[in-house]
Amino acid sequence: MDSSTGQVIRLNKFLAERIGVSRREADDLIAAGKVTVDGQTAQIGDRIDKNAKVCYNKKVIPFETEFLYLALNKPEGYVCSRKRQGDAPTIYELLPEKYHSLKTVGRLDKDSCGLILLTNDGDFAFQMTHPKFVKTKVYEVILDKPLAPLHQQEIADFGLQLPDGVSRLGLTRLDDERKHWQVEMSEGRNRQIRRTFATVGYEVKFLKRLQFGKYALGKLPEGAFELVKP
Repeated sequence: MDSSTGQVIRLNKFLAERIGVSRREADDLIAAGKVTVDGQTAQIGDRIDKNAKVCYNKKVIPFETEFLYLALNKPEGYVCSRKRQGDAPTIYELLPEKYHSLKTVGRLDKDSCGLILLTNDGDFAFQMTHPKFVKTKVYEVILDKPLAPLHQQEIADFGLQLPDGVSRLGLTRLDDERKHWQVEMSEGRNRQIRRTFATVGYEVKFLKRLQFGKYALGKLPEGAFELVKP
């Protein structure tokens, strides 16, 4: 039940909404003994109401919270982690401190740019990233050399076998040279687009995410962000 009604809700749903994790991850935190309710170690399946005092890692989690949804146009060279990786800056350096608690919805690697979503709503993040909720993602890709028609057919029609499964990408040619492509996919495996093209001998020189589900990058300037609605 929704907390706004004043009725009881499941503890894992409460944690997902408040600290930006999935319900399964919330259950893992509960099972690990990191959550207490009114001073007692919480149990999976617990329910709470607005009078309960919930603590995670000994910090009180307020019952009432404001959910935030943010779209960022990530530049190349930035990482999606909270801490710098070597000299690479983090995307949180592009955001005001009040948004530093938000978590990314999926990721873009350091060498990629474009649309990245951030939120503190774990249910939203789960529905945007779990395979059972199909969300189309659209990218602009430039290759190091022209994509042969045979390889285009292999990638788009049959799919290529990667170590973590078959990868099939929708491909739309954007230039006569056959280097510039629009790529569509509904999965989100790590560096999937780069690995797919690499399997048949191509290097992705430029990769930009233009759309994620109903959210589009539009004219948002590079490095800028805006609040969006769920």
